[in-house]
Amino acid sequence: MNWKDAIEFLLAGATAIQIGTANFINPCVTIEVIEGINDYLDRHGFASVKDIIGALEVS
Repeated sequence: MNWKDAIEFLLAGATAIQIGTANFINPCVTIEVIEGINDYLDRHGFASVKDIIGALEVS
């Protein structure tokens, strides 16, 4: 539904995400998710989405 959900899926190991139905609720969601992911990567010093895939550490 938003960029935070996308980041959580990527951190858990997803290599792709789908937006689909969220477009019915918010037609701009795709752009918002892309921008949110890019902002997250910049804030945390990652160069690529590939750097966060599966990066969640469970203790």
